[in-house]
Parts: sequence; C-alpha cells; structure tokens
Amino acid sequence: MRWWDIEPVLELEKDLFPEDAWSRGMFWSDLAHARGPAATRRYVVAESAGRIVGYGGLASAGDTGDVQTIAVAREHWGTGLGALILTELLRAATAFECAEVLLECRVDNVRAQKLYERFGFEAIGFRRGYYQPGNVDALVMRLNDPSTSVQGTEING
Repeated sequence: MRWWDIEPVLELEKDLFPEDAWSRGMFWSDLAHARGPAATRRYVVAESAGRIVGYGGLASAGDTGDVQTIAVAREHWGTGLGALILTELLRAATAFECAEVLLECRVDNVRAQKLYERFGFEAIGFRRGYYQPGNVDALVMRLNDPSTSVQGTEING
C-alpha cells in the first residue's frame, strides 16, 4: 500500500466497517512506518480490474506482530483473497522475525475467525467494548511461529 491507495482504501473501509472505520490519519500514520530500514509495518493492497478490492496491515514490535486490519470487498468474499492477504502479512511477520502474531477480531465476525483458525490462530481472550462506537467485544487470537503457517504457500500475481 502506498499513499495514493489511501482514498480508495478508505472507501472500502467505510463500506465494510461503517461504525468503526479507520480514519485517513490512521492509515497515514501506519504507512509512515512501512518504508526504509527501520520499517515496523507492512501494508498490502489487492487489485482487480484496476480497483482495490482488499487490503491488510501488520505492525511489529520486538518479537510480536499484530495484524492491524484485513478487509476484502464483499463481491470477493469466499474467493480466497483474505487468505492471500493474511499469507502476505504472515510472510512480513516472518521477515520481521516475529515469534508470534496477535490480532483482534469482532466476536460477531465468525467468517474471519474461521479464516484465522485455518492458519493456526487460537483464541486467547477478549477485549470488552473494543470496537467503538458500537461497543462490540473483540476476540483476541494468537499464532505462535508465523513462519510455519506460510511454508509452501505461493502468491501469484
């Protein structure tokens, strides 16, 4: 993801997460840490027919990675695009030498939870009222050793 991707990403963000969408500033802030030798973030976009149809981001701190966001346009649900984005983020976690990766997922987003479980993430707790303003709880999930989840997988394109 680059700065010129922020506007189309925001459109998708607002469509998919109308109550708790990220702001322009949040994306700018994370992208500021995604370049150069001291980078601690990795953000990716997926395009189809010249349009952004998915994106994801990972932050690293020490030996821990944190999936910041993953989103896929509704018309691409069930196509495997979310798995491709997650694979790329786990590759980044491996490159950042993360021993574990954490994430938060809305408790009502069962589809996303199943994706994370397929990659080996396990539920480890809850964050009450994490998603605001809707006051929706988050399920906290952890993956130990992200490098084992991406061995043998290939991203084309």
